[in-house]
Formats: sequence, C-alpha cells, structure tokens
Amino acid sequence: MTDPVPPVPGPPPSAVPPVPAYQAPPGAYRVPVGGYPAPAGSYTVPDAAPRASATMGILALVLALLAAIGAPLLGGVMGFQIGRILPDVFATGAASGITSPALLSPARDQVLWAEIAFWAGTVLGTAAFVLGIVATVKRRGRGQGIAAIVLAALGPVLFGVTVSVLIGFGAAAGAAATLGAA
Repeated sequence: MTDPVPPVPGPPPSAVPPVPAYQAPPGAYRVPVGGYPAPAGSYTVPDAAPRASATMGILALVLALLAAIGAPLLGGVMGFQIGRILPDVFATGAASGITSPALLSPARDQVLWAEIAFWAGTVLGTAAFVLGIVATVKRRGRGQGIAAIVLAALGPVLFGVTVSVLIGFGAAAGAAATLGAA
C-alpha cells in the first residue's frame, strides 16, 4: 500500500480571508454594476436585397441599337441612292444652266428619308443615352446601360460616316453610268 499524501502545512481553507473586490482608483470612471450591457440592436448581416429588374437597361440598349445601327443603315441606303442620282442631275443641269437648289429636286424623296432617319436616330439615341444613365445609376441593367451609353454616343458618328461614304459610292456608280463606263 502506498502512504497517503501528507497534508500541506498552513491555515485550513476556511481560514483564508476572501479577496476584496477591485476598487477603481479615486477619480476614475466607474463601471456600472454588473458590467456593460450588451448593445441593443447589435449588428447583423443585412438581408440580401432582391435583384432589381434589368428591363430599363435592356430598353436603353434596344433604343441605342436602333439609333446606332438602324438610322445609319436607312441613311446609308438613301445616301447611295442620292449619290447615284446626283451625277446625272448635275450633267443635265449644268448643260441647261440651272444653278439653283431646284437642281437637287430629283433626289428629294431620298433626301427626305435620309433626314427622317437622322432625326429618328437623334431621338432614339437621346432616349437611349438618358435611359442608359438612369439604368447604370439605379443598377437596373447596369451592363446594358453602359453599352447603351456608348452606342448612343457613337451613333451620330456612325451615321455621318456611313451616309458620307455611301453618297460617295453612289456618286461613283452614278458617274460611271452617266459616262457609259458601266
């Protein structure tokens, strides 16, 4: 058998005086009794907001596509026809001595359609630009809104270049037909 452990010399456990509670130094701020309470309305992760509809961005993109592709396409077709008509008009007009704007009257229908395409593209492009900005800011189809802004800004350049180039091609084709090379 083993010998029991001898008792440790010293006062019995009941004779140890209790440790006094901590006292703040004089002039210090005192902690409320029982400690600080848990903060009311503690932070929680916010609920995931439902995703906003992208309809506004899609609408802006469709309008921008109509303005940046549809208007230059119609204007370009009309520009080619205007260019094709003008060499013959200038050849006959110069021979008859007509120097007024009436010289351009044979192409008036095509000029009207080109102008309609220009103004329709302007209205659609402006609407697409504004809706694209709103869609981007409100995060309702942000990617489509940014694409609509870019297309709406490039639309007038595309229209001008397309119509100018195709008037030149039409004039070359009309001159070739007038001179008998075709």
